[in-house]
Amino acid sequence: MLDCIDRCTATSDVLVLERMGPAPALGVRVHSSPMPPARPASRAAVTSSKSVSVPDKIEYASLDELHLDPRNPRLGRERVAKGLSQSEVLDLMKDWTLEELATSFCESGYWPQEALIAVREKMGSKTVLVVVEGNRRLAALKMLSLAAKGDLSGGTWRSLVEVTAPGRMKDLSTRIPYMLMPDRASVKAYLGFRHVTGIKEWRPAEKAQFIADLIDGDKLTYEQVRRRIGSKLPTVRQNYIAYRLLMQMENASSTVDTEKVEERFSVLYLSLRTEGVRQYLHIKIDADPKAAQKPVPDKHLKQLENFALWLFGNSKHEPLFTDSRKVDDFGRILTSDKAVEYLERNERPSFEVAKRMSGVSEAQVATHIETAADETEEALRAAHLHKASHRVTEATLRLSKDVVQLAKLFPSVVESIEKDLK
Repeated sequence: MLDCIDRCTATSDVLVLERMGPAPALGVRVHSSPMPPARPASRAAVTSSKSVSVPDKIEYASLDELHLDPRNPRLGRERVAKGLSQSEVLDLMKDWTLEELATSFCESGYWPQEALIAVREKMGSKTVLVVVEGNRRLAALKMLSLAAKGDLSGGTWRSLVEVTAPGRMKDLSTRIPYMLMPDRASVKAYLGFRHVTGIKEWRPAEKAQFIADLIDGDKLTYEQVRRRIGSKLPTVRQNYIAYRLLMQMENASSTVDTEKVEERFSVLYLSLRTEGVRQYLHIKIDADPKAAQKPVPDKHLKQLENFALWLFGNSKHEPLFTDSRKVDDFGRILTSDKAVEYLERNERPSFEVAKRMSGVSEAQVATHIETAADETEEALRAAHLHKASHRVTEATLRLSKDVVQLAKLFPSVVESIEKDLK
């Protein structure tokens, strides 16, 4: 069993959690009874390059005092930009499997070791407590509260309220544990480790946005971000360039459906590892953050529009392919002038046609031949037992003709075979 977190320190590689005390760790639910009495939990600062002062105790607030985070990356970049109201945020979060959490709270209560992390921020004309970590837990509690007031028609929520003791329901709406942080910046190291490389990952676009915010907002280098979130340098760089590419798509053309790009952001990320994509878009994958602000040069924005249409489609066009395993083939297609010319001149090009035009790669040819050689060697083990078989004879004839044609392409192979036959 983990002990209570006493210190969270960002080292050069990952966040190190130093643990002290007998209580369960923050964020770990332990299903046991009876529930231990609430007690303050202490911890030191979350640090990166300098220390940040953090209160040494858990505080309590009512549900009305705790606000969902309208800047939560999981809401999606476009929704965050709209500045959603609390009811709009909660409505979006209804599909985030909140019932599981609510059931656990109703059965075991809300443990202080699961304290929310909050900051004080302006929301409208007031300064309020905004939860920056634990929004699913807070949303589950707010849904329970609505159900208890009769403002929620869902049968599951009503039944949860009905089987929960009144005293516990009161605690779940009036006594919620939280830890107050000075500001969002002081929480970033923890959030980065937990959601980008840790046990509770965000979606790909959300990870990239978080990384971009550290680079563009906090002016960190790739190396500093790597150390902050415990990731690898190429991963940080590729995420940043992919996110800046998304920004370029949004600003460069109205024909690009950036929602579709965000939904399949992992495909965008993977495509950047192919030489063909980097070559077609004129992207320098090793560029520093300043140079990577606009990954695609302005004079090649038409190629960016084409790329987005082929890879993600829009309301009028389907993408060239939907299987992410074809990303490498797509990259190879973009290295072929003939295939690119075909894609650019056709309103609805075919992926398979473009693939054939681009030819078969050396690796693919080698794989085909190696597979055939392996299968032939396997057949030789038992072929002598079936010399009278018409089917085996016909298959051997076909294979022999193909081998002869293949060998003629490689004079050195023919010479080697002739020597062996002497």
